[in-house]
Amino acid sequence: MAPGSPPGSPAGSSPGSPARSSPGVLRIGNASGFYGDRFDALREMLTGGPLDVLTGDYLAELTMLILGRDRLKNPDAGYAKTFLRQLEEGLGLAHERGVRIVTNAGGLNPAGLAAAVRALAERVGVPVRVAHVEGDDLLARGGWGDGVLTANAYLGGAGIAACLRAGADVVVTGRVTDAALVTGPAAAHFGWDLTGPDRPDSPNDPDRPGDLDALAGAVVAGHVLECGTQATGGNYSFFTRHDIRRPGFPLAEIHADGSAVITKHDGTGGVVDIGTVTAQLLYETGGARYAGPDVTARLDTVRLDQVGPDRVRISGVRGEPPPPALKVGLNRLGGLRNEIVFVLTGLDIDAKARLVRGQVEDALAGRRPAEVRWELARTDRPDADTEETASALLRLVVRDSDPDVVGRAVSGAAVELALGSYPGFHVTAPPGKGVPYGVFEAAYVDASEVAHTAVLPDGRRVAVPTPLCTTALEPVPAPPPPEPLPAGLPTRRVPLGLVVGARSGDKGGDANVGVWARSEDGWRWLAHELTTDRFRELIPESRELTVIRHLLPRLRAVNFTVEGLLGEGVAAQARFDPQAKALGEWLRARHADIPEVLL
Repeated sequence: MAPGSPPGSPAGSSPGSPARSSPGVLRIGNASGFYGDRFDALREMLTGGPLDVLTGDYLAELTMLILGRDRLKNPDAGYAKTFLRQLEEGLGLAHERGVRIVTNAGGLNPAGLAAAVRALAERVGVPVRVAHVEGDDLLARGGWGDGVLTANAYLGGAGIAACLRAGADVVVTGRVTDAALVTGPAAAHFGWDLTGPDRPDSPNDPDRPGDLDALAGAVVAGHVLECGTQATGGNYSFFTRHDIRRPGFPLAEIHADGSAVITKHDGTGGVVDIGTVTAQLLYETGGARYAGPDVTARLDTVRLDQVGPDRVRISGVRGEPPPPALKVGLNRLGGLRNEIVFVLTGLDIDAKARLVRGQVEDALAGRRPAEVRWELARTDRPDADTEETASALLRLVVRDSDPDVVGRAVSGAAVELALGSYPGFHVTAPPGKGVPYGVFEAAYVDASEVAHTAVLPDGRRVAVPTPLCTTALEPVPAPPPPEPLPAGLPTRRVPLGLVVGARSGDKGGDANVGVWARSEDGWRWLAHELTTDRFRELIPESRELTVIRHLLPRLRAVNFTVEGLLGEGVAAQARFDPQAKALGEWLRARHADIPEVLL
């Protein structure tokens, strides 16, 4: 039995299984970064090399809305069905190799998925002990406002740990933090205390209560793993320097002190280096304090070291007590949305756009939708050698609660212009009916008000205690910037991306853009060049919005939060790139006067 394994656990090796992890090291792999990720990843991770635990992250803000709509149609639905199909083969492989599986694929119905896993195990003849975690679903509590389909608290890893300590082979959860898929198994394996002391000091170590540092290290490792191949070269700014046609999924070798080595199975594609790990650390984070229900991890203490090919060590992470409140993700239907894209080709693009916009606005005068947005994308180029590259796109997006206004009125207005508008009139797709769109909001409740519950393999229900000590979340004072480069250096006007990497994403209606330098001199330049004012100049959409900048010197990075850029969240599709996935790459493509010594 592996160190830290519960009695009767299958974590020891079985005949013919790959070699187990070395004592004192827990190998946790990831096989899914979202609902729809590479289907074969679960099998590949189980057969590619030794593992102790395999996780799968299936949930995102948009996913919860999709599952909520599924549940409206069928109360027994609400979980990620793909996971079950992956298990048809993977369950036997995991059993043979003694690998436990931990996943949040339970979504809105973890009990339903747990029952389905048991039925599958019986059908394929694999004896497994299945447990699940619940209590995150707060919809029945009420008071969330009109039209809310889902209301789920982000739980920590304590429920997962309780299930594993009770001997579970498969643990299914609902909405937990992505990092909880790692903190739970690590706490169970190493015996970390997830409740902590009853005060912010400790007789043994007044500055570092309980196992907070170790938990914080596991949170950082979990954040790196959670998006799958984004840690192994996927969506990576410097992808041209590596072969990422089929990147392998990541794994973390976690030690008892919470330090970890991020790596991947031997022979798999992609790359793990300081750049890929830095990019993922910056993804969907903000300032120095990265708060969660188990611990608040200090990102400004993270140290990264390349300790071998495709091996990056994470160490030095400090932890603080978690905040007293849990985040609750709310998804509701916001109304109906329709979109029509007019193609404008050749000469007089601006005049063509003015004409059709005016015609549509006139037609809608009596039944104008509540929200009307026009965007002209100048994708055309002069003297183009294809019709497509000679064309620009004029996008009309409307929103309203009335299906006739969004559908018939708008679509009819566009269709009736077909022979009486600008020369070359056509659209990218026939106008149709409006479709529902979602709105994401965040609320907060005291952790003590959430019935975090572990349902063990034998059916016993165990209440999961909340941390005894919490600390209100406050910003960390900005660190001093590094010494700037000498003044007067010769510069060249080139894209920012020649010297910095970036990764961006969404958090509700806010966008996050992390930018990092690849050298110490690059960091000295970046920290002084890319201020909030400069960011607004380079990203005009942000000029009227609140932009917050955080310096992370140990990562040679600046992390920006652009509040409200994404409107009401990804499901509302408020902009061309509704999740801000490419916002960082747009920033890298903007030109700046960069010192030649960096080039």
